Order: sequence, then structure tokens, then C-alpha cells
Amino acid sequence: MRSLIRISFLFLLFTSVILSQGFDVKAKGVQTFSFKDDKGRNQATFHSITPLDEVDGLSTQVSGKVSFNISDVKNTLHGEISLPTESLGTGIRMRDKDLKEPKWLDAEKYPTISFKIKKILDVQKLEPNKLKVKVLGGFNLHGVTNDITAEVTMTYLDESQATEAREPGDLLGVTGNFSITLSKYNVQNMVLGTRVSDNIDIGVNIVGTNKF
Repeated sequence: MRSLIRISFLFLLFTSVILSQGFDVKAKGVQTFSFKDDKGRNQATFHSITPLDEVDGLSTQVSGKVSFNISDVKNTLHGEISLPTESLGTGIRMRDKDLKEPKWLDAEKYPTISFKIKKILDVQKLEPNKLKVKVLGGFNLHGVTNDITAEVTMTYLDESQATEAREPGDLLGVTGNFSITLSKYNVQNMVLGTRVSDNIDIGVNIVGTNKF
């Protein structure tokens, strides 16, 4: 009897773990979301701080796609997010021009910055439609790709009158942050570490739709 109870408990525990790796929403099966946004509402930000200067930057030209099985995000999530290097702005015209020149990011030679999902390291269910996900991916900048780990929150919204005000279809909201080291991407400007930090904090706040 005790063995039966123990087996039942382990089965329930195993089942709860499996279910916690996905969303509890109306949709079923594999869903694909596009983050293309012609209205410029999706954003990627970057932040640099040194004793001499503090710089905040922004791009509103984030695009890309992700796919996953609703019930098993951990083992099925894949995709890529990108933005044009030329789209980065800091609010100061001359600084923006310098940022995109060969001595910095060289937007002409390396026109795209991207993050491609490689592996999901962990999934925690915060709410039936909200997951906290630790993602290992390849971040490409200045022609160099390095593996980084990002902490991401994914929120699944079933299509409704409220969501239709943004986009048709089910919506997927993604917020996340991670840090990179510019020198690891062969960015070796002489002011790196003095006027601009070698360590850059990056944030993402985007919404995609499965009707595109």
C-alpha cells in the first residue's frame, strides 16, 4: 500500500513538473509568433555607465519569430530576434553617427544585431499564462557571435476585444534582460571603459502575434 501511495505521489509530482513547463491557455499545439511591428512599439534598449558618462540607447525596429508547443515550452521553444544596427539611437545625433561608424559597431559592414535561441535552461510558471524562462542563445554583434544567458518573462494573451486593439490573434508579450561585454565582440574603441562601459546592459520589451 505504501509503495502504491509513493508511486502515485511520484507520478503526480512528475506530471506537475511537466505541466509547469507550458502555458495553460485556450490554444493548443505548436504556435508561432511574429514580432514584426511597423508602428515601432516593440523596443530594445541598452545602457552604459562609467564615472565620466552615462548613455541610454533605444531601437524600435525589433523583429523576428519564435515557435513553441503550448504544453512544453521548455523543450520546444526556438526562434530568433533581430534589429538593424542602423536603428540604434541615443538621442544625440553626433553620438549616434559615431556609434554606427567603423570604429564602433560598423553598421554598414554588420547591418544586423540578433539573438538566436539555442537551449532553454529553466522554466518557472508564474501564472497560468505567464512563464519565467532562462534562455541560452547566440548573440551576434559586430560580426561576432557569443553565447549569453537571458532571463525572460513570457506572457500569453488569448485573443479578445482588448488584445485586438493592439493586434489580431493571440499575443505573446516578452520582456527580458542580459548583459554583454563589447570587447568580446571585437569592439576596441579607444574610449571603451572610460566614456563608454565595456559592459552593456540590454533590455527587450516586445509583443508578437500568431496571426501574420
